[in-house]
Amino acid sequence: MSEFLLGAAPVGLGFVMAASRRGTTVALAPEARDRVVAARRVVERYAQGDAPIYGLNTGLGGNVAFRLDKAQIEAFQVQMVRGRCIGMGEPFPEATARAMGLCRLIGLAQGGSGISPPVLDTMVAMFNAGLTPVIPGRGSIGAGDLGLCAHLGAAVIGLGEIFVNGEKRSAMEALTSAGLQPATLAAKDGLAILNASAVSCGHAAKVLAELSDILFASVAIAGLTDEGYAANPQIFDARLAAARPAGGQERAAAMFRAVLAGSYLHDEGAARSIQDALSFRVLAQIYGPALTSFETAVESVETEINAAADNPLVMTDDDLILSTANFQTPAIALAFDTMAIVNTHLATASAYRTIKMMNHHLSGLPKYLSPIGGASNGYNSLQKTASYLHGEIRLKAAPASCDALPVSESVEDHAPQTALTIRKLEEQLVPLRMLFAIEAVVAAQAVDIGKRPRLAPATGVLYEAIRASVPMLVEDRETGLDAMKALAVIAQPSFVAALREAMPADAAGAFALSRKG
Repeated sequence: MSEFLLGAAPVGLGFVMAASRRGTTVALAPEARDRVVAARRVVERYAQGDAPIYGLNTGLGGNVAFRLDKAQIEAFQVQMVRGRCIGMGEPFPEATARAMGLCRLIGLAQGGSGISPPVLDTMVAMFNAGLTPVIPGRGSIGAGDLGLCAHLGAAVIGLGEIFVNGEKRSAMEALTSAGLQPATLAAKDGLAILNASAVSCGHAAKVLAELSDILFASVAIAGLTDEGYAANPQIFDARLAAARPAGGQERAAAMFRAVLAGSYLHDEGAARSIQDALSFRVLAQIYGPALTSFETAVESVETEINAAADNPLVMTDDDLILSTANFQTPAIALAFDTMAIVNTHLATASAYRTIKMMNHHLSGLPKYLSPIGGASNGYNSLQKTASYLHGEIRLKAAPASCDALPVSESVEDHAPQTALTIRKLEEQLVPLRMLFAIEAVVAAQAVDIGKRPRLAPATGVLYEAIRASVPMLVEDRETGLDAMKALAVIAQPSFVAALREAMPADAAGAFALSRKG
């Protein structure tokens, strides 16, 4: 069992994914506890005063003008949590919800919420005991995740449901079985738990971790396709990339040089043409933006996780509590919408490369990559599956961050739909990985049928992994099954790890999540 300290230093998404695994525990760093205690003193002073403080002695949203008596303040925190449990639909998986809870703990450790130390201690104890609030999948519009974080808050006070080792149990029963008592909320505690983007951040971390593996595998798949097609690797020459150093292009060209290092393609006369179709030639130009867009998405989520984004914000050094709009997360929403569009460009090129490998006029290989010819279908019909998958990927590229309705008597009249952009990207990853799996199995067939000699070490890892599950196609068979077997191969974390080990250090870190923290 590992223990992670929270609040000592900024953390990366790799840290979030590692620390949220079942069996790990967390604790507040001493400096984080000092911040929490100091911020709480400020809250308690304001709770005894008469100055209006949003959510402490006022209503929320359209009720902001309503003032609470001092005697109502604590009861209002429970009322706030219960009244804002608005989530609907299938809940997030337990592992994802655990990452969401961890993200809120990291945010609370910054000291800007003013949460009561005993309430925070209860949340830490729940996390360490493996008690994960059940959080419905739909209900946040990106102006903070207040209506979904409310389900996290409900579990802390013994309401709603909690995952315990994969099973749902009533929150009160789960707490009691773990020897814990529900938290008693004091002034501002409810809002401290609720007014955050922890649900979006935890979900985003999970989605980016999956995308990290998919995109890294796709680089090797494109490299194996180059070898099967006998594409010209001179297109990745560093001088060419430097002549127009567009965003990420030079790094992407270096990445593909690393993928193809040692390949037969560098032998004299190996490449079939001085200039291939664009889907082969523009790999650096489209993977460059993919690298930068991925990093932008990661940075946007890491910024949010490590921030004190509370409203109102406790500013301990100035002994103030001020209203903010830092709960709004358009940076994340726009980054995820952009990433979905980037993936569509990668998917389009992948589909075209796959189809071109089967075109004997373009590839110089047997029609449909069938070694027996005649009426043999080879891998031809998989083009239809690729076309379907490409259409689904394009559908999921439609921006979601532009759609919002004014709510709460039009007080909340802007929202970036952050949670929807993350969900949409997650859904896009399913057909995206399938499309890359088709390219991988077709590329392996092209390598075999073309009797290509020496593969690069990195593409060799991919080729051997595919061939361990999918034999070379000789006679017609169920090629959808071939693609599904390839899908299972490239989805294995151990395969991606082996692929990274086979790559030079300067390329192995592409599309990786930071473990800082």
